[in-house]
Amino acid sequence: MTSRYFDIYDSWKADPESFWMKAAKGIDWSTPPTRAFDADLGVYGRWFPDAVGNTCYNCVDRHADRDRPGQAAIIYDSPITGTKRSISFTELQQDVSALGAILLNHGVAVGDRVVIYMPMVPEAVVAMLACARIGAIHSVVFGGFAANELAKRIDACQPKIVISASCGIEPNRIVEYKPLLDEAIEIADHKPSACLIVQREQATATMIDGRDFDYGKELGEAKALGRTSDCVPLKATDPLYILYTSGTTGQPKGVVRDVGGHMVAVNWSMSAIYDMAPGDVFWAASDVGWVVGHSYIVYAPLLRGCTTLLFEGKPVGTPDPGTFWRIIEEHKVAALFTAPTAFRAIKKEDPKGKYLEDYDISSLRTLFLAGERADPDTISWAEDRLGVPVIDHWWQTETGWAIAGNPVGLGRLPVKKGSPSVPMPGYDVQVLDDEGHAVGAGTLGNIVVKLPLPPSCLPTLWRADERFQEAYLAEFPGFYKTGDAGYVDDDGYLFIMSRTDDIINVAGHRLSTGAMEEAIANHPDVAECAVVGVNDTVKGQLPMGFLILNSGVDRANATIEMEVIKLVRETIGPVAAFKSVATVSRLPKTRSGKILRATMQKIANEETFPVPATIDDPAILDEIAAVLKAN
Repeated sequence: MTSRYFDIYDSWKADPESFWMKAAKGIDWSTPPTRAFDADLGVYGRWFPDAVGNTCYNCVDRHADRDRPGQAAIIYDSPITGTKRSISFTELQQDVSALGAILLNHGVAVGDRVVIYMPMVPEAVVAMLACARIGAIHSVVFGGFAANELAKRIDACQPKIVISASCGIEPNRIVEYKPLLDEAIEIADHKPSACLIVQREQATATMIDGRDFDYGKELGEAKALGRTSDCVPLKATDPLYILYTSGTTGQPKGVVRDVGGHMVAVNWSMSAIYDMAPGDVFWAASDVGWVVGHSYIVYAPLLRGCTTLLFEGKPVGTPDPGTFWRIIEEHKVAALFTAPTAFRAIKKEDPKGKYLEDYDISSLRTLFLAGERADPDTISWAEDRLGVPVIDHWWQTETGWAIAGNPVGLGRLPVKKGSPSVPMPGYDVQVLDDEGHAVGAGTLGNIVVKLPLPPSCLPTLWRADERFQEAYLAEFPGFYKTGDAGYVDDDGYLFIMSRTDDIINVAGHRLSTGAMEEAIANHPDVAECAVVGVNDTVKGQLPMGFLILNSGVDRANATIEMEVIKLVRETIGPVAAFKSVATVSRLPKTRSGKILRATMQKIANEETFPVPATIDDPAILDEIAAVLKAN
């Protein structure tokens, strides 16, 4: 199939108004838009300013009331608890409508905030959709976040109520959420008026009279009494949700997602980028606490009329590296979207793909990767084992959908390993030097997007227009600063090499740690790696590599480390001054799988630092420090 990408992209660039008005026809509006964009509203403009609609109606009611009442909206699969459930659009509508009535009964009104602090259970999705239904603004906080971090978010968005659960369940432990929630409310200046708690049998929470209410009991009573709630008509420019991302000052930044632009863009993406038709099963193996979970576990698949898969587990250890293949076979998954980290974990435990032999994954058409840079070695391994196209794409919490990708639904473009391919319609991506001048093809620089940002991208930060300007728009006037560094090649393909903070300066040469990691990943014994810059009195900074080896490798670490040093010098050149490598058993990561390179850099430079709130296991930091000390 010849790709229509270039024609579609050129049509957007020639007439963005018409392009987005056409895309808006995929949404059912109470009041359809008469124009796509108003440049005079907000910080840089607003999308569909005169339109009125409701996200929950488009995700749930239009499918339940029309042609998909019995189709599974959600398949819940929890290998950790041994639980599986299929929830039809009609059943989802009943639960969401009843929970909306409960929220109204607790005094939640249009524009009020609701914090959702939940594990990967269907009630989390129901809570998000119920907020969208009645016009409340949800703010999902990743389940198990430390109490002080939860308290910061409670103070920042000032929720009317909190919806939570008694516990989350990890492969080797139970994380009790309720004590963390109680402590967070005690710390916070703002006090929610009520908490709805999902009681899980693995750990029952102690309830506080007058404040805490049993979610299951309240929902059962509401449904028995026939209590329902209507979908509230909302302006397209009203907030749908706030999602907090880490801020450099220690205060999290509240990314705002609006109702209308979000629906239009992510609905368009399901067809154009992911090639998903109504009724297909889509699996985003992420968490509802992260932006991928918001966009591609909850909203985009349901908008499209797809079945979304909600997975409570890990790529390995629940119970083995074949978990993903079992789920694809059992639930007939058409497209899988996950982080490269997940595949590196599977590759480390099962480098030859032996577990795949036990499963039929013929339903799988495409694997999509995002969240961390997808190194060519991981892409090649996945292609060889799965036999399907492996598509890298690049986007951010702030955008809510792909900035650059390979749009399978428009006809797949040739894959260039290491590149997320090309900008999507709506994104005029450019590469600038530090003074704001455009650089030539192949030249490393700051990746920016020319304003205005397309629909679904943040219009501002929650109650912080000035902070939004300073953080994203001030450094390169007329552009949105992505904070990523990379280059565009002669064919227009974008290469994301690292965060701008991860560009290191070696004797005056600006070098990408991502390029070095790409070279290291080509070593057959290396499962995963990270490179950081360490201080040097002569050259300013020097790169240092950290390696995790594949399971079953029995060669000496020192031998492999010397081979890696040689590999980097051959690939990047002597200018990299790459001489230091350490083999470790684990790398510190966030719960979403991103490697905490900045924290590793501080350890290597013997600097003091706070333990990152998003870290999966703080003990890894001590392990890294011990390895460095031993070296």
